[in-house]
Amino acid sequence: MNKKLNITVLGSTGSIGTNTLDVIERHPNRFQVFALTASTQVEKMLAQCVRHQPVFAVMASAAHGQKLQEACQVNGLATQVLYGSDAIQMVASHESVDAVMAAIVGAAGLAPCLAAAQAGKRLLLANKEALVVGGKLFMDTVAQGGATLLPIDSEHSAIFQSLPPDPKDWAQRVKKIILTASGGPFRARDPQTLRDVTPEQACAHPNWVMGRKISVDSATMMNKALEVIEARWLFNVMPEQIEVVIHPQSVIHSMVEYVDHSVVAQLGTPDMRGPIAYGLSWPHRIESGAAALNFATMGNLTFETVNSDAHRQRFPGIHLVWEALKAPEGTTAVLNAANEVAVAAFLERRIRFDHIHAVNSETLQRLIPSAPHSLADLLALDNESRRVAESVVAGMGATAGAGIGSI
Repeated sequence: MNKKLNITVLGSTGSIGTNTLDVIERHPNRFQVFALTASTQVEKMLAQCVRHQPVFAVMASAAHGQKLQEACQVNGLATQVLYGSDAIQMVASHESVDAVMAAIVGAAGLAPCLAAAQAGKRLLLANKEALVVGGKLFMDTVAQGGATLLPIDSEHSAIFQSLPPDPKDWAQRVKKIILTASGGPFRARDPQTLRDVTPEQACAHPNWVMGRKISVDSATMMNKALEVIEARWLFNVMPEQIEVVIHPQSVIHSMVEYVDHSVVAQLGTPDMRGPIAYGLSWPHRIESGAAALNFATMGNLTFETVNSDAHRQRFPGIHLVWEALKAPEGTTAVLNAANEVAVAAFLERRIRFDHIHAVNSETLQRLIPSAPHSLADLLALDNESRRVAESVVAGMGATAGAGIGSI
């Protein structure tokens, strides 16, 4: 029997993390959990430790680490509890680890992703910021460390599955990449009413079950803007070779158009366990737990351009991304940080839904970055971008008044 793969799950209590553990549990002869990390959800982490018996469990802070350690002792667990960013990087790069699921949300996931890449791990990338913020620096680290980089976003996994097996063939054979987008909950909503959107409405995605931040990004289509940046780096294509189309049914997860104008697409039900299972087992395929497509009952598959007048009003953020990719290196990191600040402010009801784009656009205008050459440079740029974005939010929040959605 082949040796089981030791898996570290970064962000194990989130949606991607729990789905990853579900897939792992379906294949006890293939995988075992080496380490789990989480930010604040001690009770959920404890339940995962009881179920999966990891060697290490890491919490973000000392206080949460202490609570987990006490709970593990009460439950008689042998799991060693650690805390802090250094410990998270350690379990991402540990010599015993074969594969790392990188599912920490936000810039906090950048350092452990770089650590795993430098250590040459199989890196299952569900953290957008590694590429959106890290860009060239991250891809250089992957190459230098000899890591195997496998995308977990449903769209990028679909593209990866639709490309030729050998990356050396991509440039010669591929004309463009087509990212599909569901359009979120406001695809058909009157753009003039978006100022009244509440956090609850923005988080009610019609197809996918996701965390609050990414649900809001889907509602604004900023998630697709960030995915364009990821695709540019993952597949080494020029920005103008990436197209976005709205596909409300979320059946076709993305497509690749070849130079002969043939199009190869990957289809599946909207269940993240599909791309997770593919990443864990690549180049093979295993049972994921996702339901099969039923073509007899599927209905019509439809597509819409993001360039219609109505969609430009609904989703202005998607069009920022091509400008950001052509701007000075580091601009995409500014955009990402601004968007995180803006979404958090919206969820906290400090600004209106339609202010999210305004915060992003204004922050890009105020801050022209210098090219980052290290993790320290990236983190400094991220911090500066957040400071500028918060000042923009403060000005907008003061004028939002009663327009901010409330329960």
